[in-house]
Amino acid sequence: MSTDLSPSGNAVSKRVEELDALDAILPFDRRDQLATLLTDDDVATLKHLANQGMGDNTLRALASDLGYLEAWCDLATDAPLPWPAPESLLLKFVAHHLWDPAERAEDPSHGMPADVEAGLRDKGLLRADGPHAPDTVRRRLTSWSILTRWRGLIGAFSAPSLKTALRLAIRAAPRQRRRKSKKAVTGDVLAKLLATCGGDRLVDIRDRALLLTAFASGGRRRSEIAALRIEDLVDEEPVHADPKSAASPLLPCLTLNLGRTKTTAVEDKAHAILIGRPVEALKRWIAEASIKAGPIFRRIDQWGNVDRRALTPQSVNLILKSRCALAGLDPEGFSAHGLRSGYLTEAANRGIPLPEAMQQSQHKSVTQAASYYNNAERKQGRAARLIV
Repeated sequence: MSTDLSPSGNAVSKRVEELDALDAILPFDRRDQLATLLTDDDVATLKHLANQGMGDNTLRALASDLGYLEAWCDLATDAPLPWPAPESLLLKFVAHHLWDPAERAEDPSHGMPADVEAGLRDKGLLRADGPHAPDTVRRRLTSWSILTRWRGLIGAFSAPSLKTALRLAIRAAPRQRRRKSKKAVTGDVLAKLLATCGGDRLVDIRDRALLLTAFASGGRRRSEIAALRIEDLVDEEPVHADPKSAASPLLPCLTLNLGRTKTTAVEDKAHAILIGRPVEALKRWIAEASIKAGPIFRRIDQWGNVDRRALTPQSVNLILKSRCALAGLDPEGFSAHGLRSGYLTEAANRGIPLPEAMQQSQHKSVTQAASYYNNAERKQGRAARLIV
């Protein structure tokens, strides 16, 4: 690893303190690990990017990818990650991560060496078997390139040899594109999850508010839910349950200011509207947890104490999976992203116009959003019912 690591651990302790300055961005449970993987220059670069206003999600991904690259390089070359990386190292990275399983069966030296693989597994950085997903390799190369440029250096990321190697490796190691969530959390699934949150325990009140808010606000990403703060909520005048009937009951209404999202910047003023039950559930959680400012969704310890820190995006995912298990559903089939796909699927099933649903979900790609609608229409159509 890096020469910054001394036997006394002073260098690591210093980096832990430096990373604590990014506690709103980096997952708390990963900070100690990152401190052992990153160098002092790496930490300085991340702090500089944070000060430049880089989005939290982007910075979190860069930190994770940088930690992986440092660990891989140390194991693969017995040396720290060089800046800029030579073309040969980039090609080695592709060869170690995108390989042909059939060729590996014939030649054990093909792909990532066994000692490198074992080292990454020991560090908890490698879990899946087989070659990496091409998208993961591309993303890490992109992160590598971004960090190189931010250091004022020029890398070999546009080299023809690297582009050719990527293309050939992806062709040799085909992988099916995986959905972020195997199953969508549609209205019927959401009802089952909410039924597990019917108690008066703080954790039930929180999880009910979290699920309703995430779904009803357009299927918010788990990072966006984790980042919500009291200051992002704006009370609105009550609205009628039926917009066309002044005699219909009035329902509470809230605006959620989303700030910077995956597809928008802060200045875009992205927001979502909550009406009715989700507002009531959210306000009940805020009142019961006595939250006056700061993060809305927070960890609750085993004694029922509410932490001051926000839930991590990973925790949002685990909450959904735990509620799936309580509801008798297979947690492996669902993830937090299922709330996002489920919202659009449910909107399509209920005949809500696509542009109206996209306003709430903040999808920028009509093609992506329309895929849920097209699937719903095909299920309701006659073309798939020629033989039934």
